[in-house]
Amino acid sequence: MRPHPFLRSCSRRTIPALALLLLPACTTTGFKAPATTSSVTTPALWQQTTTTGGTLDAQSLAVWWTRFNDPILDQLIDDALANSPDIRTALSKIAESRAVRANSQASLFPSLSAGVSGSGNRTRNRNTHTTATSESYSASLDASWEVDLFGKQRQALSAADADLAQTKENLHAARVSLAAEVASAYVTLRSTETQLDVVNRSLATRQETLQLTQWREQAGTGDALDTQQVISSLEQARASIPSLQQAVTQTRNQLALLSGRTPGSLDTLLSAAKPLPAAPSAIAIGIPAETLRQRPDVRAAEYGVQAAAARTSAARRERLPSLNLSGSIGVEALKAGKLFDPQTIVSSVVGSLTAPIFDAGRIRNTITIQSEQEKQSLIAYESTVLTALSEVENALVSVSRNAERLATLQRAAEAARTAESLASLQYQAGQVDLLTVLDAQRTRLSVEEQVVSTNADELTAHIQLYKALGGGWSPAASTSAAPAPATTATL
Repeated sequence: MRPHPFLRSCSRRTIPALALLLLPACTTTGFKAPATTSSVTTPALWQQTTTTGGTLDAQSLAVWWTRFNDPILDQLIDDALANSPDIRTALSKIAESRAVRANSQASLFPSLSAGVSGSGNRTRNRNTHTTATSESYSASLDASWEVDLFGKQRQALSAADADLAQTKENLHAARVSLAAEVASAYVTLRSTETQLDVVNRSLATRQETLQLTQWREQAGTGDALDTQQVISSLEQARASIPSLQQAVTQTRNQLALLSGRTPGSLDTLLSAAKPLPAAPSAIAIGIPAETLRQRPDVRAAEYGVQAAAARTSAARRERLPSLNLSGSIGVEALKAGKLFDPQTIVSSVVGSLTAPIFDAGRIRNTITIQSEQEKQSLIAYESTVLTALSEVENALVSVSRNAERLATLQRAAEAARTAESLASLQYQAGQVDLLTVLDAQRTRLSVEEQVVSTNADELTAHIQLYKALGGGWSPAASTSAAPAPATTATL
């Protein structure tokens, strides 16, 4: 297998997690990662598979739920992504970050202000009984500019750029989580409905057994003990129905909540019970490095380190001199009507160069604060990388083991159904007692419920795998302010 270009360009054996921060240095992003080293390494392959599983298909991963071939699920996720309060909040935060970034950019330019003033004086001399009046009017245009002499303001703008990119990645992460939540809730709904169907079918069988025991009691070949035992078994199975119905209603309300709708709004869409969707076929999971580039939470953490590094750099530049320029041009006139034909024009330009000498350690402490926050952001980044790798590995093993368990339980369920049928026939022929039939019925119900539960667990494991791989958004459709990292998987 040929190594991924990222592996060839940045590492031949293992990839330090910090190398992901250095990726932009391999491109044109201009981001210089801090010199802090990292103990996290990215494996070349996943532990739960000996192959890469093919190149990560980012475009298909963006709409992974369509692989379940369930139109209702597609509609639910599309509706949630369009109306969820969490998504709207994330969009609002992007607009906020854009405004903050615009303010940072505005600090690079001069500020200009205009003013108009007028004054009048009236003086009365009591000795001469005369009154003197005077008027004066002025208009001015003032400008001030803090020259970014050593790049402090440009570093602040770089931090704002990274913050904006991070909020956009947070939006993608919210989409990923929301799609997975909706799909998981939908699987829970369908599995609960299927369990309800299993219980109802078991009730029908037990009702037939009750009818048979009542006939035998009436004919004198049975007794009341058998009848009461069957009634007890029947009612025990029926007792699980209210809790299942409650779970169905609550899950429908959960789906409505995730879609930003009131409880009951989706009941018409979800009124018809449907079986669990089929588990999708094997997916291309790629290599760990591709997954880390696909996951928006990892990308957001990377931008967080970038922003922290820029703020640390800006704090260090506080020690350097600052240059401030100010200028003013104004006119003065004795009459308001003469402002545009003034007798006097006044202009001034002032420049000042200041440097900190003593501030009782304020700048030094600020640098320390920013440096520690930079370290914290790097630690958070490492934690995000470790979490991402762990989630994929856990999802892979969950998919594999649940598939094995489901295959075993399906064979057990088939045997339980056959055993129940044989026990019923033998009971009717008088070859076995009633307890054998009841035990066979309980076994069948238990095994079939386990089949449904494990089937749901397998589907949920697939959903968690898609989420762990960063599915739910497409890098090609991203509008991030900063360039996407160089190893984003594309087809």
